[in-house]
Amino acid sequence: MQRASRDAAKPVPPGPPAPTAATPQLQLIPASAQGALDAAEEAVDLLLDSGRAPGDVLVITTGDPHPWATHELSFGEASYWAQHDAGDDVFYTDAKAAERAGARPVVVVAVNGGPESEAASALSVAHARAGTLLIVCGDPQRINSVLGAGV
Repeated sequence: MQRASRDAAKPVPPGPPAPTAATPQLQLIPASAQGALDAAEEAVDLLLDSGRAPGDVLVITTGDPHPWATHELSFGEASYWAQHDAGDDVFYTDAKAAERAGARPVVVVAVNGGPESEAASALSVAHARAGTLLIVCGDPQRINSVLGAGV
């Protein structure tokens, strides 16, 4: 008759508590308000170059809209949001319309101007919409003041 090892009978200490909700990884890319959109574009390019699917990415601007969004909106809101709903390409929106956008694995925020309230709203919406990664491009001091805490 073979006896079980004493180690097998010992209780296993509990590991770290399981997170109650998925929290996206946060990356900050320092940039001026004037350079935030370019920084966001570079982040998107790196994501796509590393194999991320275009439909995985949502870009939100807090100041002037991204030129793609401006161009696509010239064809009408229905066409613009249909592209969002199709989910097969990077989608660009501004802080005012960001709440209408659905969740995506990656959300990139360009803090490229606009009032503090819109930046705060955009960051809140972005955090809620980001599945695994939230990238914030902008002035770290402004972002910290908008968030009310260190990033």
